Amino acid sequence: MLALHAPHGPSHLPRKDPPMKLPRQFYKPLAVGAPEPLRELPVRLERMIHFVPPHLEKLRAKVPQLAREVDVVLGNLEDAIPADAKDTARKGFIEMAQATDFGATGLWTRINALNSPWMLDDVTEIVAAIGNKLDVVMVPKVDGEWDIHYLDQLLAQLEARHAVKKPILLHAILETAEGVKNVEAIAAASPRMQGISLGPADLAASRAMKTTRVGGGHPDYKVLADPDASGGSRAAYQQDLWHYTLGKMVDACATAGIKPFYGPFGDFADGDACEAQFRNAFLMGCAGAWSLHPSQVTIAKRVFSPDPGEVAFARRILDAMPDGTGAVMIDGKMQDDATWKQAKVVVDLAQLVAAKDPAMAAIYGF
Repeated sequence: MLALHAPHGPSHLPRKDPPMKLPRQFYKPLAVGAPEPLRELPVRLERMIHFVPPHLEKLRAKVPQLAREVDVVLGNLEDAIPADAKDTARKGFIEMAQATDFGATGLWTRINALNSPWMLDDVTEIVAAIGNKLDVVMVPKVDGEWDIHYLDQLLAQLEARHAVKKPILLHAILETAEGVKNVEAIAAASPRMQGISLGPADLAASRAMKTTRVGGGHPDYKVLADPDASGGSRAAYQQDLWHYTLGKMVDACATAGIKPFYGPFGDFADGDACEAQFRNAFLMGCAGAWSLHPSQVTIAKRVFSPDPGEVAFARRILDAMPDGTGAVMIDGKMQDDATWKQAKVVVDLAQLVAAKDPAMAAIYGF
């Protein structure tokens, strides 16, 4: 008698990495009639992704004014929306999107988790109603590239059905240990990938971290200075719980040519700590952060807009090295092709800021 064997092994075994889609196929639409995938991300200023709870009519009414003040308006359908308000939030988001001229401001939504009972209606109803206005779908609790592949195919089918003219992009939230492990594959999973945000609260729970804070540091996560001969108290320095994860995420995004973002900072009363966390993220390469309160919009604008002094110095480097080659001395410091590239990052960002903010344009001298 022949023994029968399952061709792919038991279903409980860890899933293997799927084969990479061949380059020629990567940029083909996944449904007949869907728009061609983008080969380059749109050049947009996205210093803050401002969350709006669309089930609250009072806050929806502020969106037309808000759209003139922030870089991205996001209709939040997931966490912080009560279960009995999910349908109201979805309808409210569609209503506010239809009623508002967003101009150069991005229009995003954060859908419910893929395993929730609301996600499918979120995607199908929103694409049907406002697919041609929607820029980005933010996807919570992404564990691996398979989550992105599913939405990639689904969005292509819906775009084809509803004659959507430009592809709707995807933005993953890094908030599970499995997602951190797979972040490089997530970043490169689809031409729809716009970026990835750090989600510290859910990630802390996924890792069984001993903190109830939403973003930021923790006073007990610290290093001590060496003891001195006097035996006095030793200086303590608080460390950043998220430095490793943020660095890994930034590298994955940079490799894939997409944007990294810091996520939420939950203590609205501590503006100094919020600014410090945002600034660390900015210096490490993040394009922006989430703003959950109007006070954080101001902080994000200040932090994620380059310093005028840095811009002025960067422009001197570019002026001194028009073709980006060779080496020059400026104020006693050597500048070469590497610093030219750094200077170009600063100046390009300043030009984006200046195009949206006339006051900053004047300060930068553009």
